[in-house]
Amino acid sequence: MDILLDADTPIQMLSLLRHILPKHQVDHVHDKGWSRKKDISLMRDARTAGYHVFVTNDWNQLDDPNETDAIKKSRLHHVRYKQRREGLKGLALSIGAVVAAMPYIIEFLETAGRQQLVKVSGIDPNGRFDNVDPTRNPPRYWR
Repeated sequence: MDILLDADTPIQMLSLLRHILPKHQVDHVHDKGWSRKKDISLMRDARTAGYHVFVTNDWNQLDDPNETDAIKKSRLHHVRYKQRREGLKGLALSIGAVVAAMPYIIEFLETAGRQQLVKVSGIDPNGRFDNVDPTRNPPRYWR
């Protein structure tokens, strides 16, 4: 499947997705020279160029009737995610969520048979790691 990342998707995500999806073409609109295209014409042009999946951080795209119509007409699978927190920590959480989900999303889309609208679940920043203070609660292997 050919995958196109929208302008609002961090360019840093591109190399990670290319790495974990080696059998698929993954491009960013910046690479195509399409950064300034409006979403409605972008959908049409992406489909004409042979893309199958469109990934965007534009969470409200489906709230706009004109954009929704363009998505529907394009027949592109529409994958959206939301950067819930600002700054580098928020960027890391959103990139992590998309990169972790995309192999499963692509596997699903390959057998879906028709256009799908996919929402990536965010990563909860709480509970992302466990910690042991060995001075207070040393594990049995600690010497």
